Amino acid sequence: MSMFTYAGLVLGVMVAVYIVAKAFKLSTELSMFAAALGGALAGGFWLPARHIAEGAMTYLDINLIFITATLFMNILKESGGVAFAVRGILKRFHRSRTLLVILLTVLLLLPGALTGAGSVTVLITGGMVAVVLETMGVSRVRTAAIVFIIAGLSAAAPPVSLWAMMTAAGVNMPYVGFFWPLLVPCVLLSLMTIFLLGWRGEKIDLDKALDELPVPPERMGWGKVFLPLIVFGALIFIGRQWPHDTPVLGLPLMFACAAGTSFFLSPVKLDLIKISRETIQQLLPLIGTLTCVGVLVQIMTLTGVRGLLAVTAVTLPVALVFATLFIVLPVSEAVLMWGAAPVLGVPLVLLFNNIGLNPIVALAGMSVIWPLGDALPPTAIIGRLTVDVVGYRERYTQFLKACVGPGIIIMLVGTLMVIYSSRLTFLTGL
Repeated sequence: MSMFTYAGLVLGVMVAVYIVAKAFKLSTELSMFAAALGGALAGGFWLPARHIAEGAMTYLDINLIFITATLFMNILKESGGVAFAVRGILKRFHRSRTLLVILLTVLLLLPGALTGAGSVTVLITGGMVAVVLETMGVSRVRTAAIVFIIAGLSAAAPPVSLWAMMTAAGVNMPYVGFFWPLLVPCVLLSLMTIFLLGWRGEKIDLDKALDELPVPPERMGWGKVFLPLIVFGALIFIGRQWPHDTPVLGLPLMFACAAGTSFFLSPVKLDLIKISRETIQQLLPLIGTLTCVGVLVQIMTLTGVRGLLAVTAVTLPVALVFATLFIVLPVSEAVLMWGAAPVLGVPLVLLFNNIGLNPIVALAGMSVIWPLGDALPPTAIIGRLTVDVVGYRERYTQFLKACVGPGIIIMLVGTLMVIYSSRLTFLTGL
């Protein structure tokens, strides 16, 4: 039996086990773990405990980033900082629809960009921004579409982009140079989305909006909102400005410092243990997914399946790859969630690098497309979370239809970034 036949059979077993596991209503995380075990058995490795343990630890650093960043955002929310920012922006700019819409976009982008999870954006600022949009005359289905799409783009935005980080780790590429290639399209596409879906409406009802928004503590101020963010930004700046004279802190410790600053500046007494516990519960599906993805990728490497996918991708017609990116990436995200990045992203980046495209810009383009799959069955985790938080109770298909217009533009922009990545290399040096 040739090595390609062997790897192909193992891959077939893994796919079959995953499908059967989903048919028995197992979660995506358990389905991926079952597929990994099935692949190990089919490959003749029985229960490779060492490889399972190593795979489970693959994305430990990324998990630590998610935990500390989300803890920071939850502390900021519980202290009243997020509510204060939303109400302050609304009071100051309610007469200017353009400025208000732009600032609402920033509020939606910030949590996901800092944490790498679109669900955090939905939970931290999604509900409050939805209240403002509805009082501006935007329909509830369009409001849900705005929150979902910008939440997805926020997860792809720097400094923490899960898809880019996981794929870069898979090809041994440093997570460096991604800031502008990710930031520029994510910001522009977010503004396009909110103006396309939320520009038409009515004059905002300020009193109604303020009545529906949570009231922050009296002692909350802009300094207590911005200082933790300044601390985080300063730590990043110092590390990049004087890399050889500054100890390597790492993003988890930087986020922990920002969280500590927000905690001590809080005008109300906070229960840190309770907030920490809720943060872990909130992130448990994401942590479980990353852990199981690590195990799956480790077993795929052990059995040769990962090499088979890489060789297959490199030998595919390039035109076919470009023409199917807008289908393959969202569908893979819908099936494997974040596991799509190391499973499909790695061979695709190898292909693009092999034909002379810029791997950083190309990966940034793919990272923009991937989050769209979070609204598609069978998982649809972020999509269903969004409609619940916004309070949309109509048919889910209507929500998907509202996402189609901006989604097509996002897929087009992401695909063009891949195709013309070699001409967009200037973004990596900004």
